[in-house]
Amino acid sequence: MINKDTVDLHDVDVSFDALSKDAESKGYILNPDKEFTKALIMGLIINKRRYGYPSCPCRLADEKKEDDLDIICPCNYRDVDLNEHGACYCALYVTREIADGKRPLNPIPERRPPKEERIKKRRLLETGTTRLSYAIWRCAVCGYLCAREFPPEVCPICKAQKERFEKLVINMA
Repeated sequence: MINKDTVDLHDVDVSFDALSKDAESKGYILNPDKEFTKALIMGLIINKRRYGYPSCPCRLADEKKEDDLDIICPCNYRDVDLNEHGACYCALYVTREIADGKRPLNPIPERRPPKEERIKKRRLLETGTTRLSYAIWRCAVCGYLCAREFPPEVCPICKAQKERFEKLVINMA
């Protein structure tokens, strides 16, 4: 029987290469500390085996995918944490400033709401009795749309920089 917590280092290397290419293609940067980053990737692999999805290795999963959708890597909080702190919660993703050592990497506060709050929000979404909680951002270069508190650092489609995004205003009148 295979221990679910035993990870082949070759699998970690393969995942590291795939994640690095994916991050680069989408304008993100992985933590340049390869040993640290591979330890996080090992946690993602273990969580995927345990739960069937790669939940953040730095958070406790509820072991129920519908309750953990917000912490499946990359988590829902990555971009906001990158904008505010220069790194995501587990520091798998960092900004160029952090990667280049121009800004120190400090602990990232947990922004995931408590379980009761997440359940309440999900119920509101399911019943359609809520409004959009994020702004809609449009890439002025290619038209890519995303809903989040802040625009992404780099457009995942055309690689335009953050300043090329405009906040979309919908006139309901």
